[in-house]
Amino acid sequence: MLTIYRQRYLAVCMVLKISRSQQRYKLKKNSRSKSHFKRRFFLPALLFTVALWVTYKQIRSLEQPQAVLMLGGSTPALERERFTANFASKYPNLHIWISSGGLGGYNIYVKKVFAKAGVDSDRLYLDEQAVDTVTNFTTLVDELKARGIHSVYLITSDYHMRRAQIVGEIVLGSRGIVFKPVPVPSGKAPEPIEKAFRDGARAILWVTTGNTGSSFSRLFSSH
Repeated sequence: MLTIYRQRYLAVCMVLKISRSQQRYKLKKNSRSKSHFKRRFFLPALLFTVALWVTYKQIRSLEQPQAVLMLGGSTPALERERFTANFASKYPNLHIWISSGGLGGYNIYVKKVFAKAGVDSDRLYLDEQAVDTVTNFTTLVDELKARGIHSVYLITSDYHMRRAQIVGEIVLGSRGIVFKPVPVPSGKAPEPIEKAFRDGARAILWVTTGNTGSSFSRLFSSH
C-alpha cells in the first residue's frame, strides 16, 4: 500500500517538475524572442534616424547664409579681421557679427580694417562680451535667433576651426542655426583635440544649464 502511494507521489513530482521545466523554457524562449526582436529592429531604426539627421543637415547646409560670424581671438596683426573684411566686401548684403573681448581699443582697429576694405560700419555688430571660444557663441546666439538669422558664415583661423565647429554645432544648433565654416589660413598646426573635447562639454553644459563653465578654460589657453 505504501509503495502505491509512494509511486503516485513520485509521479506527481515528476509532472510538476516537467511543468516547471516547460514554463522556464517558455519564459526563456519568450525572452530570446524579445531580445531578437529588439536586435532586429533597433539597428534599422537607428540607421533610419541617422539617415534622417544627415539628410536634414544636408538640406539645411544648402541655405544661403544670412550673416557673417567672425570669432575674435589672440591672432596677431588682425589676421581674421582682415580676411573677414575682404570676404564681407564680396557679400554687400550681409551683416558682420564679430565676437571678441574688446580689449585694448580692439573695436577701433577693427572698424579701420573694414573701412579700408570698403565695408560700411553700419554692417558691423561688435560684441565685447566673449572671454573664450564657448562664449564667442553663447553671447550672440540668442541675438542672432531673435533677428531671424538661421544660417551664417563662420570665420576663424584654420587651426581653431575644429573646436569652433564643435561648439557651433552645439550652441548654434540648439537654436536651429546652421553655419558654413570659412577657415582663415594661418600656417599653424591644429589645436590639441583636448581643447575641442573640453569646449564641447562646456557647450553641452550651457545648453542644459545655462552655465558656460568658464572656469574650465583655465586648464588650457582659450584661443
